[in-house]
Amino acid sequence: MSSAAPESKATDGTAQIGVTGLAVMGSNIARNFARHGYTVALHNRSIAKTDALLNEHGSDGEFVRTETMAEFAAALQRPRRALIMVKAGAPTDAVIEELAEVFEDGDIIIDGGNALYTDTIRREKAMAERGLHFVGAGISGGEEGALNGPSIMPGGPAESYKSLGPLLEEISAHVDGVPCCTHIGPDGAGHFVKMVHNGIEYSDMQLIGEAYQLLRDGLGMSAGEIAEVFTEWNTGDLDSFLVEITAEVLQQTDAKTGRPLVDVILDEAEQKGTGRWTVKSALDLGVPVTGIAEAVFARALSGSVPQRKATTGLASGELGERPADRDTFTEDVRRALYASKIIAYAQGFNQIQAGSAEYGWNVTPGDLATIWRGGCIIRAKFLNRIKDAFDEDPDLPTLIVAPYFRSAIEESIDSWRRVVVTATRLGIPIPGFSSALSYFDALRTERLPAALTQGLRDFFGAHTYGRIDADPAARFHTLWSGDHSEVEA
Repeated sequence: MSSAAPESKATDGTAQIGVTGLAVMGSNIARNFARHGYTVALHNRSIAKTDALLNEHGSDGEFVRTETMAEFAAALQRPRRALIMVKAGAPTDAVIEELAEVFEDGDIIIDGGNALYTDTIRREKAMAERGLHFVGAGISGGEEGALNGPSIMPGGPAESYKSLGPLLEEISAHVDGVPCCTHIGPDGAGHFVKMVHNGIEYSDMQLIGEAYQLLRDGLGMSAGEIAEVFTEWNTGDLDSFLVEITAEVLQQTDAKTGRPLVDVILDEAEQKGTGRWTVKSALDLGVPVTGIAEAVFARALSGSVPQRKATTGLASGELGERPADRDTFTEDVRRALYASKIIAYAQGFNQIQAGSAEYGWNVTPGDLATIWRGGCIIRAKFLNRIKDAFDEDPDLPTLIVAPYFRSAIEESIDSWRRVVVTATRLGIPIPGFSSALSYFDALRTERLPAALTQGLRDFFGAHTYGRIDADPAARFHTLWSGDHSEVEA
């Protein structure tokens, strides 16, 4: 059916894929499918949005206009494949239920929003009981990626990927001819991986922000000068989408004031919740994602306006002098940024490994590095290095010990320490850089103060402890309120 006829009704079984929820992301991904030659059934609660898409972009390909969910289902070839692009939570549940009422055994419902993975696990189980396939697909790349090729992280039944996978792979970004899409694992695996991706994104942006502030406040550089620095950095190891667009944002001039736009944007960073989900999940799994947590808290602190206003101008203590050698300090910041970025990815991949083990997903870390190379927000040159590291050792305990990353950190460590010390002496907050360095130092330290912590826990709560000279499974307790002798627990 021609997309140029908004007034027409659906015809049975002509569309290979359907999209319900036609806000910007949904509209763009529908257009992406159409541009690749697929006939796309369109549905939206507000029919005006469907007609707006057809009127503005109907020439992108073949679309089928529908008004009701029954028409939407009738327009789809079997097994039906419908992509939901609506707000996470209750709105998604409502649309899933509507689809389930008109779908039949073997049909596939795909949630392409930023859903909490535990919701996806619940939904997949419920749909399976009704004979339907449910796929939680993380989609990264924003509005541009949705239209021109995102990174796609579908979970759900492997059987459903046989039907759905070729479509998703075709519309995804491609790097070196390889699609940035692969089956991640069962039930909530896709949305879990997308959640951690977003957590890494939080950390990455926080680190970039700290590098910007170090150059601004530590060296007195202007936004334009810092933009030139980031442009240069983007030609080397830091080559990435976020570093690239940082330079672009810093170059932007505000039309009203003539000042750099970054200087007139309110310094209160908002968040939609995926970063918080990542940290909460990491706490449940017992995985230290300190860099991601600091990034989430930094955004929360930026929005703590009453506290910030009340404390502005409080004593700073004796501050040091700005670095005398601009070029040397700038290079130190570059190295510190790269080392901290490695830590962020290392922590994220550890969380994915832990989640995969907890839920039995069998996620392949190297596959994630492959599909994150294009389309997604955290795409970066060094993802190729991450893929190589996991290809060489699929059970790699941490990226930090892979030869390339170990060498990169060792080459950066002195610069990293100088940056943290200098920032502290200048009173510049760098929670991302400093927590990443502390994490690295904690991992490489042979004995941490945790022995004392466990001793204290045994003292007040009889929580027991292990001994370095005993069987690792053996537990002991000191009779602190008695004669202080030790007994085996």
